[in-house]
Amino acid sequence: MIRFIGFILLVSNCFALYPTRGNVIELTPNNFDSSVIKSDEIWIVEFFAPWCGHCQNLVPEYTKAANALKGVVKVGAVNADEHKELGGRYGVRGFPTIKIFGANKNKPEDFNGARTAEGIVQAALAAAKAKVKAALGGSSGSSGGSSDNGNSDDVIELTDSNFDKLVLQSDDMWLVEFFAPWCGHCKNLAPHWAKAATELKGKVKLGALDATTHSAKASQYGVQGYPTIKFFPPGPKSADAAEEYDGGRTSSDIVTWALEKLAESIPAPEVQQITNNALFKDSCEEKPLCVVAVLPHILDCQSQCRNDYIKLLTELGDKFKKKMWGWAWSEAGAQPELENAVDIGGFGYPAMAVINTKKMKYSILRGSFSKDGIYEFLRDLSYGKGNTAPVKGQEIPKIASIEPWDGKDGELPVEEDIDLSDVELDGKDEL
Repeated sequence: MIRFIGFILLVSNCFALYPTRGNVIELTPNNFDSSVIKSDEIWIVEFFAPWCGHCQNLVPEYTKAANALKGVVKVGAVNADEHKELGGRYGVRGFPTIKIFGANKNKPEDFNGARTAEGIVQAALAAAKAKVKAALGGSSGSSGGSSDNGNSDDVIELTDSNFDKLVLQSDDMWLVEFFAPWCGHCKNLAPHWAKAATELKGKVKLGALDATTHSAKASQYGVQGYPTIKFFPPGPKSADAAEEYDGGRTSSDIVTWALEKLAESIPAPEVQQITNNALFKDSCEEKPLCVVAVLPHILDCQSQCRNDYIKLLTELGDKFKKKMWGWAWSEAGAQPELENAVDIGGFGYPAMAVINTKKMKYSILRGSFSKDGIYEFLRDLSYGKGNTAPVKGQEIPKIASIEPWDGKDGELPVEEDIDLSDVELDGKDEL
């Protein structure tokens, strides 16, 4: 019976990171709106998954912050693995994600500060200060204490006369709002649209067209209500290229939706051979993670074999392209210091390591070098799971400059025939 009770406690603890009677309040779909959205308090909310290693590491700092903020700012946590609808509602794509629900509860701010008790407390107090300042009649700012609410100048004014040139004849991705000046919903959307335009500047263009004045374009795209938002994909566009926007109406919703669409349109990353230091930096140092495959020597795996591996890596790169990772490969033995730094080579080739060059950590593929094996390995890493180790030396390994593969099969060196008929041997060496 004792063993059974212990098992029950173990199972229950697998799904919760914080004690029920602590200062970190458990939030679920049943109590989230009443506790957070409809309350007057500032809230810091963590969206976590019980299996996430980074979430587990955050527990002591988050708990410390909650204890320090008791009576000042509410601190909560959502098991977003169990309550996926709450995570989806706020665009949670990784764990842990921390949001600040400040003066405007319908527009929470992402917390991007240090994952320490001090960093969390500072952000919470900044949000509280912003709310108090707004109540006194000062600038309300954003719920996270920032005053950056976007710039309406970043929203491009569209008309019947400039629409085709700016939107259809450009290679840019566009979100276009068709509005009416008297429309209340349009007025409510305006600050969100402006803020999204500022955040997406240089990536996605946001435009606005007064459909009551420029009725030709509104009629062409079947606009019957306001506001109506249409999506125009990047690249060459036909007049009927518009798609319906089906995301939320807050700035964070618009940005998230647009970036996901942008990621879908980008090509699969190129899997580059590591031939020099500059190429390695380009593939890895500016990326969140770098996937490095070490393929067998060309004499052990000829061109067809090698090309099959590169094709496999390209297919997997396409599946994970939204992550914006770098992808590279090297021939076994060609980059010995790189192999040594991430402990590759001791168990044969092909092999794979994923490197975080900013944190100088790596994770190595222990399973099969196959589509399913690599996919599971990378999927776990994208969720924050998996074991990591420090890169040896805690620095970028030295990359040797080599000639790139010419795409051909490997050939054994030609053995030189030596004629021994003219070699004179002394008597001691004669047979």
